[in-house]
Amino acid sequence: MDPEQIYYKSTRSNDAGITSAQAIVKGMAPDGGLYVPEAMPSLDMPVCCYSGMDYPELAYKIMSRFLTDFTEDELRQCIMKAYDEKFDTPLVAPVVKAQDVFFLELFHGATCAFKDMALSLLPHLLTLAVQKSGTGREIVILTATSGDTGKAALESFSNVPGTKIIVFYPSKGVSLVQERQMITQEGANTFVCAIEGNFDDAQTGVKEIFGDMDLNKKLDANNMMFSSANSINIGRLIPQVAYYFNAYIRLLEKGEIAENEEINIVVPTGNFGNILAAYFAKTMGLPVNKLICASNENNVLYDFINTGVYNRMRELKLTMSPSMDILISSNLERLIYELCDRDPVKLSGLFSELADKGVFEIDEEMKEKLSDFWGGYATEKQTLNAISEVYRNHNYLIDTHTAVAYYVYREYAESTSDRTKTVIAATASPFKFPGSVIKAISNNPSEYSGLDEFGLLEKLSLLTGIEVPAPLRGIGSKKILHNNYCTIDSMKDFVTRSLGI
Repeated sequence: MDPEQIYYKSTRSNDAGITSAQAIVKGMAPDGGLYVPEAMPSLDMPVCCYSGMDYPELAYKIMSRFLTDFTEDELRQCIMKAYDEKFDTPLVAPVVKAQDVFFLELFHGATCAFKDMALSLLPHLLTLAVQKSGTGREIVILTATSGDTGKAALESFSNVPGTKIIVFYPSKGVSLVQERQMITQEGANTFVCAIEGNFDDAQTGVKEIFGDMDLNKKLDANNMMFSSANSINIGRLIPQVAYYFNAYIRLLEKGEIAENEEINIVVPTGNFGNILAAYFAKTMGLPVNKLICASNENNVLYDFINTGVYNRMRELKLTMSPSMDILISSNLERLIYELCDRDPVKLSGLFSELADKGVFEIDEEMKEKLSDFWGGYATEKQTLNAISEVYRNHNYLIDTHTAVAYYVYREYAESTSDRTKTVIAATASPFKFPGSVIKAISNNPSEYSGLDEFGLLEKLSLLTGIEVPAPLRGIGSKKILHNNYCTIDSMKDFVTRSLGI
């Protein structure tokens, strides 16, 4: 069955829809909104019929429902280029059982984090979308990162013809390994800059640059245009939907669940994109009981799910799960759009309140529609305890973000007595955060004091008998190629200098 044509519109207007290629090229709508499908696509057959497909085939089946202006050959070519030997397993995203839970391993790509699942594909989609849209302009990828998006985007876009990529990251808000991955990135078209501030500052600065009319005129005059590799780009979000279907199909194939049996999905998230992809999967027809949103001590999403109040007016805490150290969750806008029955006026009012007052509250009718979600959070101590528990009881090593998800799941199961089979999104290799992981599992963590994270990589390998992932081996000795730093107010200047305009 051929998919129904899907168009995309902004969350903040009723303007006519555009194709997925156009939405991917733009990244963000001119009115400041995010692109969403005008109607959620449906599956072409029952979920169980996808059984037996490998990851690229399954990804094609799901993504073709969204990207209807790409031909079958175009989309298949993009997918085959994305999910190749860059991943260290032909399964791409294996599902591993640890007693009564299942970990969906999303960290087998080139940068050892879940962002590879979508960012391996985005450059191919984007360059093809540019051709289809006929703009002929050079694409400038402008991105803020809380740790993992930056490296994954840099790796994916490095030396891709017709593109440049500029990444901003908080100077004290990423791990040493994450920072070293970014500042050693090769590629003549790559630019990296640390900022004085946190991730929310970087993200806000990037959005302001996107909306700077004078700068956009300069870009246009130089035959350039901005786009994004953050999950505000619909081309980043759609590939993530596929891996939740993958998890379900693998459980079916292993006989762990029955046909049409519902599962729970637990996602550690700060920017809300990864769990929004799971929500999209459920809306398409994936049998999901509860979407469990796991936060660290920056628990703004936990508060929102439990109260309907979104309040960013709090101190941002720097935690051992830095990719979740976020107070302004960009992708929440797409969920709010659904909760308010796709009313752009109502949505714009809420986000105006957030911009002006730092807080908004949804009405009771919208709160009732949040029932798909359950929110919890883990403290730093609880995160360490979760790593220790999973390792000692199940001989399975998890990173700090996945540990937040595991702890929150245990809290959910205890408080609800729900015994639905549960998939936890394992979002990063534990070797990306060796200091915290060693602290959690070592009987004598003090013996590792004085070592930086690069030295701890080898110690963690010796301690666990697990090899350091290939992308992280020897990273401490790699040559630093980007040594830039700026204030929030000078981010625009860094962009213009990097682009030579």
